[in-house]
Amino acid sequence: MTTEAVKSALRRQEIELPSWAFGNSGTRFKVFSQPGVPRSPEEKIADAAVVHRYTGVAPSVALHIPWDKVDDYAALAAYAKDQGVRLGAINSNVFQDDDYKLGSVTNPDPSIRRKATDHLLECVDIMDATGSRDLKLWFSDGTNYPGQDDIQDRQTRLATALKEVYDRLGADQRMLLEYKLFEPAFYTTDVPDWGTSYAHCLELGPKATVCIDTGHHAPGTNIEFIVAFLLRVDKLGAFDFNSRFYADDDLMVGAADPFQLFRIMNEIVRGDALDPDRGIAFMLDQCHNIEAKIPAIIRSVMNVQEATAKALLVDRDALRKAQQDGDVLGANAALMDAYNTDVRPLLAELRTEQGLDPDPVAAYQRSGYFEQITKDRADGQQAGWGA
Repeated sequence: MTTEAVKSALRRQEIELPSWAFGNSGTRFKVFSQPGVPRSPEEKIADAAVVHRYTGVAPSVALHIPWDKVDDYAALAAYAKDQGVRLGAINSNVFQDDDYKLGSVTNPDPSIRRKATDHLLECVDIMDATGSRDLKLWFSDGTNYPGQDDIQDRQTRLATALKEVYDRLGADQRMLLEYKLFEPAFYTTDVPDWGTSYAHCLELGPKATVCIDTGHHAPGTNIEFIVAFLLRVDKLGAFDFNSRFYADDDLMVGAADPFQLFRIMNEIVRGDALDPDRGIAFMLDQCHNIEAKIPAIIRSVMNVQEATAKALLVDRDALRKAQQDGDVLGANAALMDAYNTDVRPLLAELRTEQGLDPDPVAAYQRSGYFEQITKDRADGQQAGWGA
């Protein structure tokens, strides 16, 4: 691919930001508050708009309900538009209420299952008001001990709830079913892996697709194989990009294993799935517990851009020839040549051509935005969750 073709593809790239990444977060031991943290959904959107302003590729913001609950979602969407961004996926929350101790949509108590399903339906109502395309579902449901509940019954309860929500979706809306190996359930998790998510999505229909969270796998899992498989059967709907060393660490994407991120994006490029028209949502899902939030998110966006640029630079003809010739070392070299290319000058040149600063983090640091929000947000309740 020529340099101009690479730039053209990168110009069309879109990376969705999570509203919750701008709030205070931490571990089960401690949440460290930071100055200037948003106090409302509007302030989260304003911060996300700043990231888009300096990177040019983050035009949408995912919401989390009820963390981002407001009285008027149409007004919130209008506010986002005024800020230069739009509202993206609506993320449900059926894991924080005391009622969900034994599960939400798979709970043995039918009244709790009804409560959880009603919340998911409420999220679709919010999608109608915001114009959002995607409903993202993650369930903490599972069991801690053998015999605690009937595993097959829980799958039936899950399928029943998913079907009711699926039937409520509009013609241009879709469901993204996320999975997670473990935590907070330790014996069984009701949606533990991509195969379980895929099976439910396949049963539901074309508007149900799998969301891959890059931190939700067993150590050593070949995530790019999952990407390739789901692309082939047209069931990959979205990513939640983050990075991990041990479990669901929610670190900045590319922080622990930038080569893995490149391998994932290589499969995306190979599958001609980078363009937004393909429908795959490239979302961040991260917690910035000790680092400054806005520059960390800018850096995360840049990490995805760099991995994407390297994937676009792979010599596909040389790679294909080596593969067909059985040239193991030649095929590997074709990938490694692209991965070892320093794409930062190319991206700096692209940003300059787009009227952006070639160094988004430095531009943000010079802007005075952090000093301004630290002053403006000195009072009130910061967004976040307690531990």
